[in-house]
Amino acid sequence: MNGTAVKGAADRSPEDGAAIWCEAGWYEGSIREGIRLTVDSAGRVASAVPGSDSEPGDLLLSGVVFPAAANAHSHAFHRVLRGRTHTAGDFWSWREQMYSAAGSLTPGLYEQLATAVFTEMVVSGYTSVAEFHYVHHAPDGSAYPEHGMELALARAAVAAGIRLTLLDTCYLSGGFGSDGVGTPLDARQQRFGDADADAWLERFASLQAAVGKRFPPEQVSVGAALHSVRAVPEAALARIAERLPAGIPLHIHLSEQPQENADCLAATGTTPTGLLHRHGLLSPRLAAVHATHLTEADIALLGAAGATAVFCPTTEADLADGLGRAADLRSAGVALALGSDQHAVVDPWLEMRALEYGERLRTGRRGSFTPADLHVAASDAGAAAQGRTAPGLEPGKACDLMAVRPHSVRTAGSRTNQLAFSATAADVAAVVVGGRLRARNGEHTTLGDPAALLQDAIAAVDSAPAPVHETRLEGNRHL
Repeated sequence: MNGTAVKGAADRSPEDGAAIWCEAGWYEGSIREGIRLTVDSAGRVASAVPGSDSEPGDLLLSGVVFPAAANAHSHAFHRVLRGRTHTAGDFWSWREQMYSAAGSLTPGLYEQLATAVFTEMVVSGYTSVAEFHYVHHAPDGSAYPEHGMELALARAAVAAGIRLTLLDTCYLSGGFGSDGVGTPLDARQQRFGDADADAWLERFASLQAAVGKRFPPEQVSVGAALHSVRAVPEAALARIAERLPAGIPLHIHLSEQPQENADCLAATGTTPTGLLHRHGLLSPRLAAVHATHLTEADIALLGAAGATAVFCPTTEADLADGLGRAADLRSAGVALALGSDQHAVVDPWLEMRALEYGERLRTGRRGSFTPADLHVAASDAGAAAQGRTAPGLEPGKACDLMAVRPHSVRTAGSRTNQLAFSATAADVAAVVVGGRLRARNGEHTTLGDPAALLQDAIAAVDSAPAPVHETRLEGNRHL
């Protein structure tokens, strides 16, 4: 293997009958040599033949080809915080800086920023993303025309060539209140909120219709999210459980902080997981993001429901959230997926091995997760949490691939079936989405260098007018 990625005669779309030849690839759980793929018009693998030679006109992928990564949790605007918020403090002090960044966004700025962030994801090996989106309105809470912020994110995803699951997020209250009624949103949170659960459900349905008219579902789809149990009062949880259509992916930040658990227990008599169970919201469509501070009963409930836990190891480490019980969740029947969350790091390979390393730090044992387990978490489970077809080289899978150099300074000497423990995004030589080449050697095939896009976008956010609302409500740590 020469460790480079080259293309055939042209970057062809599946409709043109393009085929892809992989020097080596992750096929049915092991590394096979010389795999030739054909791709159907939907961008799925139609046939796969290991031990094949390439043919004229094939897209040639050198190195080792893996299923591309599916990013199961993202807040695109958090990318502006990288390198600015890491020195001290805790989750709550970090959140103050996050609110300031959110306050500056307009649809135009967000489209520019998200295009850059999604492009960084693509060149790093991600081909789909679940965008946990709650910056819905103008800073004063007034609505943008025609879902301005949401459609800006959709256009950004199309420009970058990443599959977007837009998780429109319900965010109604600033914290736990009495009798199932949450405390009011503060000034900085007005743009996140809707009047009540019914207003959010109506806006959600309108957004589904608007996206469905403009974008094919394999490119942009709409899912649902509840920001957290502290941001969605119990009465609203009950209403959403009653009215949210079945089959739609549903995500929630769950038990990320001990304070959230303590407040929930005091207000409702149960844990956040128990509260979701009380209202029938635990099911296979639920993705519990972080799931860090869980009781034994919580883990059993999530497992019995067939839910997914989305770990974001680099973010959880950066924010000092703690180590979730990943192996215990997996043993209980919970699927494990991975996300990059605040994008302190955009690198699926680092997220993969951080999942295993977290278990080593927590338990003092090695080998809770094999390389195959890590690839499933990064690819199959992340796609399933978005309601998408898993990526891979086998027939029927989405032809979403990343080719990795096996002889770089990081990977030299690695066994190819253990590249999950040595490769990084810097080793991703090519990325294919739906059978079409989207990135080579860190450059996007149409948008170029993501660093330049990011530099311009972050500068634009930095120079934007100050947020309308900068008032801080002292003592309110439960927003």
